[in-house]
Amino acid sequence: MATSPDDATDPTDPPDSADVPDESILDDEESLDLAPGDRGTKQLWLYLLSLPFWILVIFVPTVILPNFFAGAYGEALPALLTDNPEALATTIEETSTTIIGIGGIIGVAGVTALILRLGVGIEERLRMALISYSMPFWLIVMWYAYTQQMPRGRYAVAFLGCILGLYVLSELDDPLIERNWVEVGLLVASGLITVATSAYLFLNYQSVAIDTVGRATDPQIGMAFLFTLAMIYLTWRSFGMTFLIVVLAGIGYGLAGPAMPGALSHGGLSPSRILRILVVSVDGFYGFLTRLVAAWIALFLLYAGLLKAYGAFDLILRLAVRSAKYVDSGIAQTAVIASAVIGSVNGSQTANAGMTGSFTIPLMKKNGIRPETAGGIEAVASTSGQVLPPVMGAGAFIMASLITGITYVDVIIAGLIPAAVLVVSIVMAVHYVAAPQIDDPEMSGVFQDAMTRQEMILESVKYGIPLAVLIYVLGVLQYTVMTAALYTAVSMIFFGITIPLVQATLDGESRKEAFVGTLEQSVDGFREGVIVVAPVTIILAAINGVVDILMATGVPTAISLTLLDLSGGVPIIAFVLAMIICILLGLGMPTTAAYTVVALLVAPTLISQFAVPEFAAHFFVFYAAILAGLTPPIATCVAVTCGISGGGFWGSCKEALRISTPLFVLPFAFVYHPELVSGTFNYASLSAGVLALFGSIAIIHGINYQFVFGRGQTYGLRVAFFVAGVLAMVHPMQIVQVGSLAAVGALYVLQTVVGRPNPLATIRGAAGMLPGQKR
Repeated sequence: MATSPDDATDPTDPPDSADVPDESILDDEESLDLAPGDRGTKQLWLYLLSLPFWILVIFVPTVILPNFFAGAYGEALPALLTDNPEALATTIEETSTTIIGIGGIIGVAGVTALILRLGVGIEERLRMALISYSMPFWLIVMWYAYTQQMPRGRYAVAFLGCILGLYVLSELDDPLIERNWVEVGLLVASGLITVATSAYLFLNYQSVAIDTVGRATDPQIGMAFLFTLAMIYLTWRSFGMTFLIVVLAGIGYGLAGPAMPGALSHGGLSPSRILRILVVSVDGFYGFLTRLVAAWIALFLLYAGLLKAYGAFDLILRLAVRSAKYVDSGIAQTAVIASAVIGSVNGSQTANAGMTGSFTIPLMKKNGIRPETAGGIEAVASTSGQVLPPVMGAGAFIMASLITGITYVDVIIAGLIPAAVLVVSIVMAVHYVAAPQIDDPEMSGVFQDAMTRQEMILESVKYGIPLAVLIYVLGVLQYTVMTAALYTAVSMIFFGITIPLVQATLDGESRKEAFVGTLEQSVDGFREGVIVVAPVTIILAAINGVVDILMATGVPTAISLTLLDLSGGVPIIAFVLAMIICILLGLGMPTTAAYTVVALLVAPTLISQFAVPEFAAHFFVFYAAILAGLTPPIATCVAVTCGISGGGFWGSCKEALRISTPLFVLPFAFVYHPELVSGTFNYASLSAGVLALFGSIAIIHGINYQFVFGRGQTYGLRVAFFVAGVLAMVHPMQIVQVGSLAAVGALYVLQTVVGRPNPLATIRGAAGMLPGQKR
């Protein structure tokens, strides 16, 4: 738990050496970190018993009792209440609220007292508090996904207040231990302000969000000012100075409109109006992105936390190692597979790089891959995971909410062809750069204990069925994303508990110990989920506030006019400028935040001014925005991986760019060939996908292949392969694309023949083998 974003040491500090022992690849340390002896047993009982308590408090009065009354009395109830047929519903709602309120107070007070009694020291008690309070938080999230018994905006207010309180809990330990009272004061004040403000807005939601929208009293403005300061501080603490500048610049732009030059000028927003937009209107920080996180993304991030707690990384790494054994670059492909799988359900490429890179990078270094190459591979692999179905780094949820008339499933289907192009090209690039460096392609001795076939099957069932549930519920049953996320998380908990019991039964081990162990993992999964979702929620809430201010100033129109003016109406120039803007706007941001900004500010220009189809425009800015994590001089994703690898930043950036070059070209293919992301599978889309794939391979080959010629000839071939590959991917005329691939084939034959010791004999030998030629 970092004390500040500027001096964090984990996970970006490099290992002591490249020779990392096997056991450090996967850390199997007990996540709950229970106290020794009887006190640890009591702590575990606190966690296990509080879970059914909170289930009873949350679900009995809101789900079980109403269903019981409806089933027990049926149609007789309206007859009993002819004077007021709504009286029973009101009575049940009031009774439920009372039960929840009393139960919540008792639960919080009881848990707090037990934490103080059973915990020793600041760090242990704060950890116990985070674990204990994360359980009712996630149960409330599941309750809303199941019942949806309140307006989503009101639920989002409660969600943001709770997650900010839990985030403050997770960050307090180091400042308290180090006696940094300034930081402690800022954290505590931020937590109290955000929780109190959210509680006020939750209790008065009808008044502030509907009845008096657009107006605010002086006390409300003061409350909004304090909440804004708290959000600015928490944003800086989570993501550092880069994103703090973005937030302050957005607010400053709203205030300084008349002083801005040219098309960026606007009438200006008063401070009170900005504070109404940010807080009092229950938009801004509480706006649609926060609602999206609360209703859709949060449960998927709980799923990611459960995967980590149940040990999915071990299985993923083992499967990756096993599947990658058949090529020389297998150890590097392991990083690609593991990072892409985890990254698909993680809303931040930098967080994913730190999470998976902590074991893939030492694994690559141990087998001879240079630190810069290992860092570059992990950075690109983590980035590629953000665009892979079925979750697409949570960006798919936002895209589905921004484009009118499409569903989440439509987004996933539209992303299949470009994802396939991206993955194949990255796998090829990783093979080129890593294979010559690897000492042990067979990856012998990666794991000390081999997993039996039975264990492999059971573990595959344990993690595979919840993923199948997600795909089936979304793709076949076509339920809502919220319902699919709920079913996925619940099925993960179910199989995470039952499969180890089956394993213990088959192995003749204690089922009781296995059951208790899985309960510990489940409880810790809730904690992991909070740790994953908190920073994502903070940055999306901050981005929502900035975007609402910018929308109020009319800046999208200004960007549209400026882009059109600078490009002179020439599409290719406009697309290049749009990509540069997307990269700049995405600096320092996770995937979801970066995509949201560019989707609201840049995509409308491509659609309205250059007639780019909606899907193509959104996929263009989506792919372009995630490139910020790989683009120097910021390159946050590379900064994390080179910190783990111990390699140089610029060398790691160079390796990442060598591997990911087609990723910079692919967005242009979307706007010139919209059929790539049309969501249909016909000749047009499949042929465009094949041409883009071979074009990307040509680019990779030209940049990374070790030619045997002189410097001038080598550079000439590299440029020729690169240009031909770009034309094959992007050119709007298919005949030019096919011709470019034909040129690639000719260049490949030329490099193969001329690169041999006796090229003339090779040519004559090849000619002699043609049909009709005499030997």
